[in-house]
Amino acid sequence: METPMAKKPESPPPERSRRPRRVADLVPAIGGQAFRRFGFTQSVVVARWAEIVGDRYARHSRPESLTMPRGKKDGGILKVAVSGALAPMLAHVEPQVIERVNRLLGYNAVARMQLRQADIDPPARRGAVPVPAELSDETRSTLRDIADPDLRASLQSLAEALSTSRGPPIVR
Repeated sequence: METPMAKKPESPPPERSRRPRRVADLVPAIGGQAFRRFGFTQSVVVARWAEIVGDRYARHSRPESLTMPRGKKDGGILKVAVSGALAPMLAHVEPQVIERVNRLLGYNAVARMQLRQADIDPPARRGAVPVPAELSDETRSTLRDIADPDLRASLQSLAEALSTSRGPPIVR
């Protein structure tokens, strides 16, 4: 004799709406999760690093993480990656950097800094336009064969932009 299987009660389907919704309502704060992973509960330290340390130091350093003692929200260690011989100079201004970070965050989050030697590419200067490289003969001949002048101009612009890049973009 077969026993009938008990059916699970069906849950109601998710409520749907035809009204448009903001993307921020649909997607969790992905950037915030990435910053929290490295100890930055607020991305303001990373975003405003040049204001904190100045342009000279910001070109050759970057904050990596902010770690707090277990169960506390103050007295943390700000880990900073520094290129070249800038580490002793940044260590010399450590009290000012700590004071500026704490002032920016609004509480004594950082007690000390920990510096790590790293290769850091300096950011490109704002307003500096890279000079496009000369297009190859093959590219120029291919562009000549395109009849539509707008399409030809767009493709030539794309080819020039690609000639100034250093390969595919690097995602960090």
